[in-house]
Amino acid sequence: MFQRFLVTAVGSQAEGHEMHGARGGGQEETSVPILEYLREPNRYGDGVPKESSPFINSTDIDKGIVYEGKNLALFEEEMDRNPMVSSLLNRLANYTNLTQGVREHEEAENNEEPKKKEVKAPQMGTFIGVYLPCLQNILGVILFLRLTWIVGAAGIFGSFWIVFMCCTCTLLTAISMSAIATNGVVPAGGSYYMISRSLGPEFGGAVGLCFYLGTTFAGAMYILGTIEILLTYIVPSAAIFKTEDPSQEKQAMLNNMRVYGTCTIALMATVVFVGVKYVNKLALVFLACVILSIFSIYAGVIKSGFSPPDFPLCLLGNRTLAWKDFDKCAKVITEGNQTVVSQLWQLFCNGPFLNATCNEYFTLNNVTKIQGIPGIASTVIFENIWSNYEPQGEMLEKKGLPSIPASEGEVNVGLPYVFSDIATYFTMLVGIYFPSVTGIMAGSNRSGDLKDAQKSIPTGTLLAIITTSFIYLSCIILFGACIEGVLLRDKFGESVNGNLVIGILAWPSPWVIVIGSFFSTCGAGLQSLTGAPRLMQAIARDGIVPFLQVFGHGKANGEPTWALLLTAGICEIGILIASLDSVAPILSMFFLMCYMFVNLACALQTLLRTPNWRPRFKYYHWTLSFLGMSLCLALMFICSWYYALVAMLIAGCIYKYIEYRGAEKEWGDGIRGLSLNAARYALLRLEDGPTHTKNWRPQLLILLNLDPEQNVKHPRLLSLTTQLKAGKGLTIVGSVLEGTFLERHSEVQNAEQNIKALMGVEKTKGFCHVVVSSNRRDGVSHLIQSSGLGGMKHNTVLVAWPELWRQSDGPGGWKGFVDMVRETTAAHQALLVTKNTDRFPTNQERFSGGTIDVWWIVHDGGLLMLLPFLLSQHKVWRKCKMRIFTVAQIDDNSIQMKKDLQLFLYQLRLDAEVEVVEMLDNDISAFTYERTLVMEQRSQMLKQMQLSRIEKEREAQLIHDRNAAAHASGSDRLTVPPERVHMTWTKEKIIAEKNKSKETVSPEGVRDVFNMKPNQSNVRRMHTAVRLNEVVVNKSQDARLVLLNMPGPPKNKQGDENYMEFLEVLTEGLNRVLMVRGGGSEVITIYS
Repeated sequence: MFQRFLVTAVGSQAEGHEMHGARGGGQEETSVPILEYLREPNRYGDGVPKESSPFINSTDIDKGIVYEGKNLALFEEEMDRNPMVSSLLNRLANYTNLTQGVREHEEAENNEEPKKKEVKAPQMGTFIGVYLPCLQNILGVILFLRLTWIVGAAGIFGSFWIVFMCCTCTLLTAISMSAIATNGVVPAGGSYYMISRSLGPEFGGAVGLCFYLGTTFAGAMYILGTIEILLTYIVPSAAIFKTEDPSQEKQAMLNNMRVYGTCTIALMATVVFVGVKYVNKLALVFLACVILSIFSIYAGVIKSGFSPPDFPLCLLGNRTLAWKDFDKCAKVITEGNQTVVSQLWQLFCNGPFLNATCNEYFTLNNVTKIQGIPGIASTVIFENIWSNYEPQGEMLEKKGLPSIPASEGEVNVGLPYVFSDIATYFTMLVGIYFPSVTGIMAGSNRSGDLKDAQKSIPTGTLLAIITTSFIYLSCIILFGACIEGVLLRDKFGESVNGNLVIGILAWPSPWVIVIGSFFSTCGAGLQSLTGAPRLMQAIARDGIVPFLQVFGHGKANGEPTWALLLTAGICEIGILIASLDSVAPILSMFFLMCYMFVNLACALQTLLRTPNWRPRFKYYHWTLSFLGMSLCLALMFICSWYYALVAMLIAGCIYKYIEYRGAEKEWGDGIRGLSLNAARYALLRLEDGPTHTKNWRPQLLILLNLDPEQNVKHPRLLSLTTQLKAGKGLTIVGSVLEGTFLERHSEVQNAEQNIKALMGVEKTKGFCHVVVSSNRRDGVSHLIQSSGLGGMKHNTVLVAWPELWRQSDGPGGWKGFVDMVRETTAAHQALLVTKNTDRFPTNQERFSGGTIDVWWIVHDGGLLMLLPFLLSQHKVWRKCKMRIFTVAQIDDNSIQMKKDLQLFLYQLRLDAEVEVVEMLDNDISAFTYERTLVMEQRSQMLKQMQLSRIEKEREAQLIHDRNAAAHASGSDRLTVPPERVHMTWTKEKIIAEKNKSKETVSPEGVRDVFNMKPNQSNVRRMHTAVRLNEVVVNKSQDARLVLLNMPGPPKNKQGDENYMEFLEVLTEGLNRVLMVRGGGSEVITIYS
């Protein structure tokens, strides 16, 4: 539909007509409408054609076009990135909320047909779209096959509590689900989409897969129910495996279930593969069967009040007999005037004679016939109030009837008694019953087909739960009031000649229930095989579980072929189990886990109060969600604690796998909001002050250097970080780019991506921070000062030694390095400097031996002791031994020093060899004197020959002018005199600069440099560096790593370049060196 809205300023209509007339006549417009909104096609914002959008980057062709939206020219810069309101509204108006498979199917049809079909808007209301699908999914196989048995075992009171707990659980879950479903549009995926977008990809993937497994096993349960109805109540003669041995009947039945179940699942998978539309068309038929069956049950209950059905039970004493191999419930019968034995007599005796030897219990007790359904007007309800739990293999006995027990050696095998096939107890019955209340997600899964999903989903789901809860609770009371207790406990109706117990109550015929339940369970199985593959396809296409991505593909129309095969394969596992009572608790676990996390998602969003949490459904509260979550968790362990643990283990493994290997997704989930709130709370509680010694660990700031392509120059620094940290504590990886942020913001992003990629390779867990500064020194200073937040700030700086410091005296060279050392000291932060960084081991290397040598010259708070211990925790350094060297002066007692150091290490709980090295006060060698002299001469020469940046530019300009003048005089092509060939310099300035340059490097100055004498303070420092280096090289040349104290820079900045030379001499000849400078606080203690 074509619609055009014209919004103009307040004025007469005549003015508006004149304005249109001017445009129509091609004249230049003098006024334009405030906003013209065109729905089809959209002509504004980011629509097509481009001429209609006055973007700043329009082409030359656009220049001659008169824009209708000239009055929005103020927002030209914004239109490159943000759509206009008209464009946004146009997109929302044309939005179709179809599943991916349906959309691809429509596109395939549109490509084949010459004329495009118009997509119909969703028209389903609350009743058709939500209420009836939920009703069909909730009412099913358990109601028809197991509810009477549950009432007989648990009694009316116990069954009422089972149903009440399960229905309360689903009701609370539905309230939470309604809040989530009405908090925005829920696309394809239904419950999986709600959970994943509320709790994040890890929880969403784990719970989504659990919900998928639950739906798949539900399909297996429905198929098993279908086969049970077929082989037990419709065509018992169709059984393939038959046996005359009563003890083998159960096993033969399970084998029949496996064979027929496998054939059925293959047939159903084929139907789903051929066309889902046939399944959807049959859904109403299946629903009609369910509703008709329920009405027949209520009709039968009403009829039983005045005309109970005639289905007698035969009891021997108080024991129930299986009525299948005899015709009359009597020991003897009278035929004419003769008394003959009955068929029942022949089952208990060894011959058809009155004097035959019979079973002792048969001889002692009488045979009684009672009505199996005495009717609602009877008093049988009082007998069925309380539970009658029985162990496996126990005979069904009616209380209140006389029974004379036989001797203890009685053998009952092969006799026509009705036995309980499994042990019954309360928690087991909960697990079997719970699948009958699942299916509350059917409405949310169809959200794309609803006219008003945010109104229909809460209303339809809650009404369906209330309706089904009433049906279940009323059926419990009515069954207990109408049916005899032993018949209720007879699971397969053996005492009524193999009839379905609930069927013999129904009116007008038992076949109404039998046929209705058969088609109902068959349809539910088809629905499960239809829905589960689409759920798997939604999970696979999200990409959160990498190895499942193959199941996101399918046929050309989007049908999930591979997911259907996977679903059929998993469903076959349930078929091979073959017992409905064993499969039901399994899917109960998965559904309960799904419902638990729906409640958790709602409670979390409500408590966090995120701005986007604005559900239209207002009747929710976090306490209800929390109660629902607790109830789901309790029901999991009530049903089966070991199944619950297995289900939680599966979900936990999926969670950790997605966290470890899955693609990173940002869905604005509640877990991220919870993390932010927890981080904020922890940061506020964390004191912004010095850390206690026992809690101190190196919180690292790693300063990386980048090459022109923003790649890391020394990746081994991150390897060392991983080996030192092992994922514990704070790690900030920082770097500095020179320039302005406006010019280099794209390079900052590229650098951060490169650093994060390298951190992933090196398994360095931390944060990346790249800043742009006018010079590197200021950027490093900013990182040292401002990195971290609150109490989570770094206390240690890790940096690589500038190997080329002699070639650069700028902020990136030795001056910047020395300033950084001073700033870390002023900030009371420790400093770690790696020398020969590229020789440090990678995380894949393993040292099979060797030593980590610590040279403890001065006390730095114990950091030198702590670092080797932390390194030894990593597998790279684990087999290296720790050695500690300390230096003794001539006045020290070396032996006592060694004993004290060994005691100190013992109290620190550190294992290390101790050695005290004596450094005698030798005379200063000629080498030391000469080395100092060369160092000072170099420094002095640099000072004398050093040109500032401006002087270098002047010198370059002077050389340029000379060359230009010489070239002009040689070729005579230059008409301008040489003295005028300059940029901003005059001839006088050039002559003055020449004289200045000559004065700077005069021979007298050079002669003074070579005649100078070294400073005695520098000689002493050089002597220390040379002597200590000799000792270290002698002892630790073959060590895997050498750690030593890093001396501080001189207080007088004039000697900074000498400081670098001292450090160079100190570490000369060593393979890997880590120089350590403490932060001024104790980091290790002997106390607990």
